[in-house]
Amino acid sequence: PKKGRSLLREGSDMRFAFIARHRGIWPVAWLCSALDVSRSGFHAWLNRSPSVRSRHDEILVSRIDRSFKSSDRTYGARRVWHDVLAEGLSCGLHRIERLMRENGLRVRPRRRGLPKDTRERAAVSENLLDRAFEASAPNQKWIADFTYIWTAEGWLYVAAVVDLFSRRVVGWAMKAEMTAQLVTDALIMAIWRRGKPDSLLHHSDQG
Repeated sequence: PKKGRSLLREGSDMRFAFIARHRGIWPVAWLCSALDVSRSGFHAWLNRSPSVRSRHDEILVSRIDRSFKSSDRTYGARRVWHDVLAEGLSCGLHRIERLMRENGLRVRPRRRGLPKDTRERAAVSENLLDRAFEASAPNQKWIADFTYIWTAEGWLYVAAVVDLFSRRVVGWAMKAEMTAQLVTDALIMAIWRRGKPDSLLHHSDQG
């Protein structure tokens, strides 16, 4: 029974520590409800002096965070653990794994260079816009652009259509592959959202 109470208290302490770290992002009441703990229990825990283990965890987290971010977020728990041990701090690998998980330190792969553009280029159309980036009403002039964003899952390709009158994005699409359909999907969304506009100039870097 004594061991059971100790494990239960440790589990509550972990949840309270999570709430304390994230209460600046979400309301305490919402966090307590989501983690199935009472607000009074959290505030009582908050006012207690931290245990020796909690203080040690705080020191470890600062060292872990420094090692992890200096690697451009590519170090896993084992390499971070070696850095922590090299600084003279004693802890186990599983403890490093737990602290990284609790603090949202997830490894992302290193960038392997910019994505290669292997598309065949069609003939460039005449530039009818001619840098006249002003519009007196909605749905007169749209411009389209295409870019890519590095994520933890790899490259994400994004196409967008902007109305020059409001300077707002009126259509967009995202895919993990660089295809002509991606750009078409963004245009179709813009047409659908704007109700099939008439007399529209749609411009991209290909004219």
